[in-house]
This record gives sequence, C-alpha cells and structure tokens, in this order.
Amino acid sequence: MSEDGQAQGRVLIVAGSDSGGGAGIQADIKTVTMLGGYAMTAITAITAQDTTGVHGVWPVALDAVTAQMRACLADIGADTIKTGMLGTAQLVEHVAETLDAFARDTPKIVDPVMVATSGDQLVDERAVSAIASLMIPAAILVTPNAPEAEVLTGKAVDGLNGQRRAAEALLEKGAKGALIKGGHIPGAIIYDVLQTEHGEWIFESPRIETSSTHGTGCTLASGCAALIAQGQDIADAVDAARTYLHHAIEQATPLGKGHGPVAHNWRLKQIDQQD
Repeated sequence: MSEDGQAQGRVLIVAGSDSGGGAGIQADIKTVTMLGGYAMTAITAITAQDTTGVHGVWPVALDAVTAQMRACLADIGADTIKTGMLGTAQLVEHVAETLDAFARDTPKIVDPVMVATSGDQLVDERAVSAIASLMIPAAILVTPNAPEAEVLTGKAVDGLNGQRRAAEALLEKGAKGALIKGGHIPGAIIYDVLQTEHGEWIFESPRIETSSTHGTGCTLASGCAALIAQGQDIADAVDAARTYLHHAIEQATPLGKGHGPVAHNWRLKQIDQQD
C-alpha cells in the first residue's frame, strides 16, 4: 500500500523462467502489465523450455532468490506476492522465511506449480509437502488445477463435487481462498470452483478446442494477483482474470510444434484493430 493506504498494483512474482515465453516469469510479467499492475520478479530457476517441453532446469542459488525478494520488498514494496515454480523443499523454506520476515501481511497468491503443460515434472515430492505446510496456510488464494488439488488434499477431483471438497480441504489447511480449476476435467464446459471465508462461487466457460494452452495456470494466478493488488476482492479478481484468460486463449495464434502460448496481448490487438 502507498502512504495514503491505496493499493498501487505492485506484484512481486517468485517463480521460474520459461525461455519460450509462454509460462513462468514471462507469462506473469505480461499478464500483470496487461491488467494494469507493476511486476517485479525473483527468479527461482532457469529453464530451457519451448512449446514441446522442458529440456533443462537450472535452479537459482537460494541466496540469490531471497536477495531478489528482499531488494524489491525493501525499496518498492508489494501489494501482493505471487508464487509459482518452487522446485525444492529447501527453496520453499527459504521463500516462506523471507516472506514471513519482510512481507508477513502482504496478500499471497500461491500457484502450486507441479507439472508443466507438456507433462514434465517441475517439483519434487518433498517440495510438494513443503508447499502444503508452509505456503498454503499463508495464502489469501491458492490456485491448483485438478491434478495438483488431488496431490495437495488427497481428494479425488474429477468433477464439481471433488472440486468443492478439495477447496474445503485447502481452507482447512489455512488458506483464505481456494480456486480449484477444472480445465483438466473432461467436458464441453469448464467449471472453476472458488471458496473463501465468505462463500462459494462457481465460474463456468465453454471449452475452447485449441493447442494454445501453455501458461494458462501462470496467467490466471498472475491475473488474480494483479487485480487484488489494485484493490479488487478475491471473487471479482478471479472473475476478471478468467475473462482475460478466456480471451487470451480464444485469440491465440498457433506458435511452435507443441502447446503454444496464449495471446497475452489480445487487448492491444483490439486497440490496433479499432485504429
């Protein structure tokens, strides 16, 4: 918050880099910027990645990750923190300790990234346990897809009832809000279930048949972070971020030989067309 208590849209993103530009830090920066926020980054890993998969991962030194976080928080500050790829338990522990020391009261949006769209595993089992025990209890919003929600809660997530049970379980673990995404659940309509301390919302949208789905999870979580950072409540932020993502998928131009990126810049394209 600024000195007058107003949200300024500052988002510190703690996540991995995607060299292909479709997911990770690159998708996060594009999304936060397009939705009117200010993006800062603490890069946790360098990946050699494209639309076909992850070809290599090089973790950033723990001290370098936390130094990036401290530098941003001490100088610029943040209205929200968004976390993405945290590949090891040791990294999760360092990130959690740094946030507790320097951003305890800053709203945190946790995207528990575990597997890339291509199917490549991005975190180890101990990291999953650390995310569940250290990151989720401090989150204002956690945004797992169905497979991630199953791992985190032990609940089967194969439809609306499963999504609702998983959301309840994450709230019981301490999260203030849980968005269980339904993109991995078959059907012509995608349902996303949001539960918070204040109620439940079920969002729906038609499934778009496309291969341009790389980075959708990063984009949605960063969209929520950007909008919450500008003062929106959780439900409104989720609704608006879903709309932004839906258009980004709908208007994506196929790139690469695998799962291509979404069109983060679709709003700019609309302005160009109007001119």
